[in-house]
Amino acid sequence: MPRSLFWSLAGAGAEHVIVADGPELTAHGTQLAVDPVDFTCRYRLTTGADGGTTSLEAEAEGAGWHRRVRLDRGADGWRVTTGEEGDLGGALRAVGRSPASLPGTDDPGRLYDAHDVDLSGSPLFNTLPIRRLGLAGAAASTAHRITVAWVLLPSLAVVPAEQVYTALGPGRVGFASGTFRAELSLDGDGFVMHYPGLADRADTR
Repeated sequence: MPRSLFWSLAGAGAEHVIVADGPELTAHGTQLAVDPVDFTCRYRLTTGADGGTTSLEAEAEGAGWHRRVRLDRGADGWRVTTGEEGDLGGALRAVGRSPASLPGTDDPGRLYDAHDVDLSGSPLFNTLPIRRLGLAGAAASTAHRITVAWVLLPSLAVVPAEQVYTALGPGRVGFASGTFRAELSLDGDGFVMHYPGLADRADTR
């Protein structure tokens, strides 16, 4: 049966996702946020039997603008397609923020080493490497350093990013990216319950 997961996000945001869990995970979700501008992001995600992401479709929308990106992973790497309408840059300048990068990437080859995607600000996407690496119920172990295809919001620009995941014991995983560090609390299926400073699960299942 599909699962409904709901997180309250820091900064007056929220995320709701429906997950069909099995050998291959599929999910579709919606994220609402107010930083750096008010926007809604909707996404669809699929993973393969190896736990790696096979595709992600995401669209972000705010007042006067709309963007789309699709990532597909195959044996020869990633294919990235995009679409854009309106003026996100103008919306950002109106609130004193820097203009947005273009959606997608001009060099998909930079993503070649990535097996996972990470949608900015979404606690769901931490589950992907946690499950792929078997960390959810593991005893304390050494660090796993990985590359992810990081999809930035609200721009939907895609960049490679290095992340480190470390099992800290059943239900606990350490996460690091650059100088940032956090200890994630998980449910029995490896989905994030508490991400300090970012997200808390509001559902009880």
